[in-house]
Amino acid sequence: MSTSFTRVLALAELPVNGKKPLSVAGKPILLCNVNGQLHAISNVCSHNDKPLERGRLGNGWIACPTHGARFDLATGKPLCLPATQPIKTYELRVVEDWIEVLV
Repeated sequence: MSTSFTRVLALAELPVNGKKPLSVAGKPILLCNVNGQLHAISNVCSHNDKPLERGRLGNGWIACPTHGARFDLATGKPLCLPATQPIKTYELRVVEDWIEVLV
């Protein structure tokens, strides 16, 4: 299990209300910037295993583009059906204008 952060993206490359899909240590991760609040989540919907990167961002949530399931960006918890299982969230930090993720 990793115990260190991995530098993944320059902060300037993730605009406000933007998303950026990445692979970190072989894991599909989606970085989200909602009104300046950064989140790192799994880029896979727990309901149908489809990518979330084309999903709509809201105030603290992302909606799966396939069936509309919404997930809380901070906790990964499903906010509505059809999803019933959470998605993974990852700790992140900003160091010297770089986003780093703990995976």
